[in-house]
Amino acid sequence: MSIYHVYSLPSDLLQSLVPRNSPVGDNQPAPPSIEAIPPSSTSATTACNICLGVSFADVDQQRIHFRSDWHRYNVKNRLNGGQPVSESDFNQLIDALEDSLSGSESSDEEIDSDSGHDAVSTLVDKQKPRKRSISPELSTRRGPRTAISWFHSSPSTQIGVYRVLFPYDIPEDDHLQALKDLQEAKSGGRSWAMFMVAGGHFAGAIVRVSNAGKESEVQSKKTKKPVSDMEVLRHKTFHRYTTRRKQGGSQSLNDNAKGNAKSAGAQLRRYGEQALRDDIRALLSDWEEEIHDCEIIFIRASGANRKIFMDYEGSPISKTDERLRTFPFPTRRPTQSELSRCLQELTRVKVSHFTEEALRAQDEAYLASLPKPKPIPAIPAPLAPEKPKSKQVKLSKEEEILREKWQRLVEMVSKGRLEPLIAFWEREGNNLGGINVRLPEWIGEKRVATLLQLATFSGQEDVTNWMLEMCADPTIPVPRSEDEADNVEGEESASKRRRTAYDLAQSRSIRDVFRRNAGAHPDWWDWFGAAHIPSVLSKEMEDGRDEKKKVRRKGLKDRLKEREAKEKEKPTVEESAPFISIPSIGPHKLGGSAGDTAGTAGLTLEMKAKIERERRARAAEARLKK
Repeated sequence: MSIYHVYSLPSDLLQSLVPRNSPVGDNQPAPPSIEAIPPSSTSATTACNICLGVSFADVDQQRIHFRSDWHRYNVKNRLNGGQPVSESDFNQLIDALEDSLSGSESSDEEIDSDSGHDAVSTLVDKQKPRKRSISPELSTRRGPRTAISWFHSSPSTQIGVYRVLFPYDIPEDDHLQALKDLQEAKSGGRSWAMFMVAGGHFAGAIVRVSNAGKESEVQSKKTKKPVSDMEVLRHKTFHRYTTRRKQGGSQSLNDNAKGNAKSAGAQLRRYGEQALRDDIRALLSDWEEEIHDCEIIFIRASGANRKIFMDYEGSPISKTDERLRTFPFPTRRPTQSELSRCLQELTRVKVSHFTEEALRAQDEAYLASLPKPKPIPAIPAPLAPEKPKSKQVKLSKEEEILREKWQRLVEMVSKGRLEPLIAFWEREGNNLGGINVRLPEWIGEKRVATLLQLATFSGQEDVTNWMLEMCADPTIPVPRSEDEADNVEGEESASKRRRTAYDLAQSRSIRDVFRRNAGAHPDWWDWFGAAHIPSVLSKEMEDGRDEKKKVRRKGLKDRLKEREAKEKEKPTVEESAPFISIPSIGPHKLGGSAGDTAGTAGLTLEMKAKIERERRARAAEARLKK
């Protein structure tokens, strides 16, 4: 396979190249559009809109014109994307074509009346754009842009050149002309600057890729073989300790993420980063003249390391420099050998040999492998205009103090802090509105309406008793939720579902507090009606309930003592009947059988019943002791 250098391509190959309309391109040429030429203003009734609006006196002249070579050439030329020519220009083209064919082997006698038709076809072929046919579905499906720009040479040769070697400001259709411009000799030669930095390793070089005025081709016996005239002018490599071993990442990135480390290794890595930056910038200063003359500057560096080369005072490389490039392929650790490999990769032309059919098959296979475009989502219906949010009203100093007091009061009630609550209420109770004041809406307590209901719902027995002693109203209804309000039907059902503070009690001790206060202060409120309290609980009733509990517990203890005495008087099972183990004939299960069947084997039914009663008695005694 032939090896070509990008700056010394053979002239015959270069002249035969045409841009390859690859399906991976993103700037595909648009199909030629035929612009309609307005007919010339004339009084004739017939004219030819293709041949620059020429007019005719009658239909016979128009028919003769349509059969002429001039008209046929304009029609074919416009179909191929060209522009029509006048009759005089067409005659000049024919004369020039005849002059070019006069030195051929054909004699004048062979040129007959059909030579005009052959001349038209020859002219059209010469003016036809030299581009290979577009693959199917190329205009509808496009792939990602590749790093290599491909060119085609008939019949079956393709060469590829990295796009980074061309200027960024030219369209893709002009890459062929840019490739031809690269073959021209430049005064002083063409040179590149190549820099790599990663993991504390640095490698840099100034390379001449094309000499000035030197023939890049040597004559051989058969064909002209291109000769690479690359030369390394300056090169330098060095290394600093900047990366954490076996963990990766520079010390500066670790400091930004977790803070500055204070270990000795961290100090060494920080010093290494500073030394690496100083060494690279000193090298750039030494190479400033060579960098200024370079045609392209390749830099491989991460975001943090890239700042080493630019954006500092006296930097020879500007951030907006149009010569800046990145390596369009993966690279390894920065070394001199890696720079040489990258230089060979960039300057060596990629060569392939495929026919038109093979290229078309490759394009079709590639287009078939592309993912199908996602369907365009339906445009959602326009949303209803949002209601303007109410602006928060700025509170005055007095309102802020009042809200702070309410928050402290609600916290003490819900957490059962009775002593600080009593002291706070003696000082601020009258200012807040009394014991039956409604809770403000901004507190957010929608389940209760008063302080008494809040204490009852929170299960604070002492706070609830203190509030009832302070004449808190237990008949105030609890606010209904929206669901309860929608389900209420009629006055009778509404009175039944109306809840009070007593209905919020979740334990017996809280309910007893309400019943004690109902018995102690029967004239204060409608305890048994509006307050929903079923009955009072007096001191005598509590004493009687406690006495019943004591009698019940004493009776249980007495029965246990009698049972223990009987157990001592009765003989044990072992003394009355010796244990005789009878081996079972059936199969044995691993882990034993359920219950204590092994100890009762061989006993009578009466003895088994006695043992079972004793077992149950011991279980009941154990439960009572707990």
